[in-house]
Parts: sequence; C-alpha cells; structure tokens
Amino acid sequence: MNSILIGLPIWFAVGILITFSPEFAKALGVSGPVNAGEAVMFCYIGLVFGDFVSGFLSQLLGSRKKIVFLFQVLSCVVIAVYFMLKKVTPAVFYADCVAIGFAVGYWAVFITIAAEQFGTNLRATVASTVPNFIRGMVIPITFSFQFAKQRLGIIEGGAVVGIICLAISFYALYKLEETFHKDLNYLEE
Repeated sequence: MNSILIGLPIWFAVGILITFSPEFAKALGVSGPVNAGEAVMFCYIGLVFGDFVSGFLSQLLGSRKKIVFLFQVLSCVVIAVYFMLKKVTPAVFYADCVAIGFAVGYWAVFITIAAEQFGTNLRATVASTVPNFIRGMVIPITFSFQFAKQRLGIIEGGAVVGIICLAISFYALYKLEETFHKDLNYLEE
C-alpha cells in the first residue's frame, strides 16, 4: 500500500491542478485564459525532465527514497506557488505547470521502488499493477476535491486536498525500506 501511496502527489497534481487549471486560473485572477490542454502539455514537458533527473540522481546518490523525498519537497514548494499565483499572466501560470510536472516527475523511481519491495515471483505483477492503482486514486482524490471545493472554495479546497495527499505520501515513503542496494534475488513465500 505504501508503494502506491507515494505516488499520490503525482495524480493530485495532474488530476486536479492541471486538469482543472482553467477554473483555478480564473479563481486566481490570471490575466488571460488558460487552456487545460496546454496546461497538460506543459506539465508533461516538465514530467519528462523530472523523470530523467530523478532517475539520474537516484543512481548518482545511491538512494531511491532520498530522491523521492527530495521531489516530494519540491512538489510542496511548486504546488504552494501554484496557489499563490494571483493576477499573473498565462505564461507565468504555464511555467508553474512545467515546474509542477518536473516536481512530480519521479514516476520511474516510484515504480522501481514498488517493484523492488517484492520478490522475483511478484515483481512484474507489482510493476504493472501499482501504476494502475495510483491512476485509480484519481477517483477518490477528485471526489475529495469536489467535496472540499463545495465547502471551502476552489483554492482552499484544492489546497486542503493537496496537503492531505502530500502528507500521506511523506508518511508512506517513511514506512518503505530503501531498496537501492537490496539483493533482489529472492521469492515471496
């Protein structure tokens, strides 16, 4: 379960902040129209670079957990900036979408951590099912956001759901073992 939960910020960012970017931009007073399709494009540009950098750094530092932690902290910063983008231009808003994409671009490291938690006989199953479970988390995240939005407003509701997703992911990462130097030649019984 912890292997799945460390990915919550990825799908909170993409499923809420980027998907609902036109509504957030309007509430923040962005000076021009924001298109969700363009926000997705800019986010995924950042994700490509984030995935490359997180994988490279995990090899360089010899730790997967430290890199995921670093990217989770970076996610906190760029998501906080997102909620403070009052009366900016669409270009500045899109630039933060790129930054969010980069910060949640630890997908490859996240899947590697999940796969390395299990023995050889389950590793392929885990590597293919964990991404699907975390994608499926978009449903409860979206329901939570809709509920919070009705009671608190779009900005505050989004912030509350984001804080919860990030807090859960930090705790889940804390509970996982570091797998970088782990001997992976074993079977689950």
